[in-house]
Amino acid sequence: MPVPDSHDLTPEQSRAAAALLRQIAAPVAGLARQFTRQGHELALVGGSVRDVFLGRGHGDLDLTTDARPEQVLKLAEGWADAVWEIGIGFGTVGLRKGSIICEITTYRSESYRYDSRKPKVDYGTSLIDDLSRRDFTVNAMAARLPSLELADPFGGLADLRHRVLRTPGRPQDSFTDDPLRILRAARFTAQLDFTATAGVREAMTALAPRLAVVSAERIRDELTKLMLAPGNGPVRGIELLVDTGVADQVLPEIPRLRLEVDEHFRHKDVYQHSLTVLEQAIALEARYGLEADLRLRLAALLHDIGKPKTRRLLPDGRVAFHHHEVVGASMARARLSQLRFPKDVVNDVAALVGLHLRFHGYNEGGWTDSAVRRYVRDAGPLLTRLHALTRADCTTRNRQKAARLAHAYDDLEERIAFLAEQEELEKIRPDLDGNQIMEILGVRPGPVVGKAYQYLLELRMEQGPLGTERAAQALRRWAEAEGLSIGGATASGRPPGGGPPSDRSAGGEDPAGGGAEGAGPAEDGPASSS
Repeated sequence: MPVPDSHDLTPEQSRAAAALLRQIAAPVAGLARQFTRQGHELALVGGSVRDVFLGRGHGDLDLTTDARPEQVLKLAEGWADAVWEIGIGFGTVGLRKGSIICEITTYRSESYRYDSRKPKVDYGTSLIDDLSRRDFTVNAMAARLPSLELADPFGGLADLRHRVLRTPGRPQDSFTDDPLRILRAARFTAQLDFTATAGVREAMTALAPRLAVVSAERIRDELTKLMLAPGNGPVRGIELLVDTGVADQVLPEIPRLRLEVDEHFRHKDVYQHSLTVLEQAIALEARYGLEADLRLRLAALLHDIGKPKTRRLLPDGRVAFHHHEVVGASMARARLSQLRFPKDVVNDVAALVGLHLRFHGYNEGGWTDSAVRRYVRDAGPLLTRLHALTRADCTTRNRQKAARLAHAYDDLEERIAFLAEQEELEKIRPDLDGNQIMEILGVRPGPVVGKAYQYLLELRMEQGPLGTERAAQALRRWAEAEGLSIGGATASGRPPGGGPPSDRSAGGEDPAGGGAEGAGPAEDGPASSS
């Protein structure tokens, strides 16, 4: 309901508000005059108005009108350079004029039937009624065009000043009409650094199960906006989702990290640790040339979600989470797929979760060059993000330990840079390609070529560049050990009846000596259970 001071702007304040709104409204002034000449209303509304008063940059313009969608189409003729009707079933018409994009929505209300994912739309005739059905008071302000008169019937300006998130009516009614508003509350908390009122929080908790009627795509879009909020916003947003129980509906793996501390399972709070890793990952983005990186942020939030399933009590009373990175990668893939995130995002986040422990153990004894090469190869294009995630995962309060880990990772990055300069690590390939392998072995395309390629790749990782001749010798030795016959002779060139090898240098060093047989993940250091 309207608040007592909602219309108490002084004439000077009204003029100041109009001056702020004039610049944003200028591109649609001509369209507003066309609506007025035809007896219709047009107003800037929602985020477009809110952001003017917050001093935030704005994107597309949101407008509202009493004209029906088919009337909007006619009124836009001769003004708009392009028109699209993708949202016309919900009362929205999209327009473009030069570089300006705007959406015009007929006064309306939306409500979901209890078991339906498609909202029911009813058109209205009153701007104030339209504002009363908006999600929050800070979005329930409008600037009438072309006069720029501010309509603020529910105290949105006051709530902006106090950074409060409140609904125009009862929050229970608002969230029942559109359950997605529950997630929007968390998103605005993250984006705008607002505080939800107690009533809003209570309604979020009570009505969280209603999110079951909202499509995964709409939920994904709100979570994405929340995770890409500036500063420490994503942490605030996730905390609100968890504290209100909403996360149980959309990201249940996160509240499950709040493991109780008891006499049987002594360990740090994994939930708080994950929020700290998310905060630190965001802070590290600039260092690594990343900006609001969704993949890194999701990986930071989800990197330990495998711990509850892998928690084990060791004989000495300590708690271990062996292979939680493997389990967590699978869980992250499943959750993000269910939320309809793009496949490349799902794959990258799962890969980062699976790799986040690879560094542990490096400072206890270092890695061989081959282990460093594998680290780079396995990370591939995600290496920069893995650097940021690994550093962010250090949340110890022990300053000496933190400094030791930071120094160790500095050393690893220096070694990667050194090897990269020498060997182009990102482009590591065997010294022989598939065609050369087939020519040397005298075989046609098939599984043997793949096995030979993999052997040479492991050899390359172990020993660095070999060159074509040494790699060919190693390939023949591998084929001999595999018992492969080539053109009636063994792979070494020795005829079936015996005799010296045909193209093996006497007394030459075996380039594969020790080679790949000694290689493996164990060189990368022990997996940490922390």
